[in-house]
Amino acid sequence: MNSSYAASPFALVRSAVEHRDLIGDLVRREFIGRYRGSILGVGWALFSPLLMLAIYTFVFSVAFNARWGAGDESKATFALVLFSGMIVHAFFSECLTRAPGLIVTQPNFVKKVLFPLEILAWVTVFSAALHFVVSFLILMVFCMVVGVTVHPLTMLVPVALLPLFALTLGLTWILAAFGVYLRDLSQAMGMVTTIALFLAPVFYPISALPEGFQRMISWNPLTFPITQLRDLMLWGKPMLWEQWAMHLLIGTAFCFVGFWWFQKTRRGFADVL
Repeated sequence: MNSSYAASPFALVRSAVEHRDLIGDLVRREFIGRYRGSILGVGWALFSPLLMLAIYTFVFSVAFNARWGAGDESKATFALVLFSGMIVHAFFSECLTRAPGLIVTQPNFVKKVLFPLEILAWVTVFSAALHFVVSFLILMVFCMVVGVTVHPLTMLVPVALLPLFALTLGLTWILAAFGVYLRDLSQAMGMVTTIALFLAPVFYPISALPEGFQRMISWNPLTFPITQLRDLMLWGKPMLWEQWAMHLLIGTAFCFVGFWWFQKTRRGFADVL
């Protein structure tokens, strides 16, 4: 088999290292190009999450009178808790909704025999991660503005999100490969990510649910990273290392399986496109 299509974990790491400069260039082009031609430009990366924060805060803290258990909870506190969950979901959602069209929308890359198609998943995930970083910085600034303490354990947030990053990368490879053959997959992902949003503790605490539903919500891949981000940053609770290790193991397994599946199916991309 062509070494370019090697599907081992070693090949995954080697591909990322060898093409790191190309990945970096494509990520920058993707991030900046998304806003090229608009009046606000990259400012949309700041404006969009702020607008959604305002809307969701009004709907759930005012219209629905939702709370996180504290009787003296302010609108600002609710907004911070809500926004911290929203930005994790936004990262996951952006990758999954774009993944099925990743190869279909890049036919020129498919026809270039020497182009490393596998790096497109890296580009998608890193681009979404950049948007997450922007939103996370907004979250930190908002904390300082309203006087909410940002705990030192916040430095562990990147570590806490590592399992989700690995899982998302693997799912992106899987969906990108399936998306070549199943064009309806792009339409389905919007519904899937919406379901994932409402079945994750974004708008409500897990403790507000019956015990049976709590177990179901815990299977959502967004539940652990969302709760860990809040625990570390807003509430100063320690990392749950045992659960983190289990999620990292699962995420890494998905990452390797996704890469393997992508490499094994990519020979047929050109024929379909």
